[in-house]
Amino acid sequence: MATHPIELDERLTLVETEKGTEYIRHTYALPVTIEDGCWIGGGTIILPGVTIEQGSVIGAGSVVSKSIPVNSLAVGNPCKVIRKINIPCNHD
Repeated sequence: MATHPIELDERLTLVETEKGTEYIRHTYALPVTIEDGCWIGGGTIILPGVTIEQGSVIGAGSVVSKSIPVNSLAVGNPCKVIRKINIPCNHD
């Protein structure tokens, strides 16, 4: 997923070309990783560099800006873990 630096002088570089002065835009890619068994609700936005670990569920419309740990239910903007899920019960 594409992203860019925040600071203007890192994001754009002024250069001289045959056509005059132009800006070069600096962008780069960071992976988004969604591990096995995840469920991502509709309209969710996942930002570059985020990992959603195995078995997690993301609520619809969430904005995931940080990685989500294994077996978590996470919702909101910004997306936050509200509880653990998929934890085996002992029914002895």
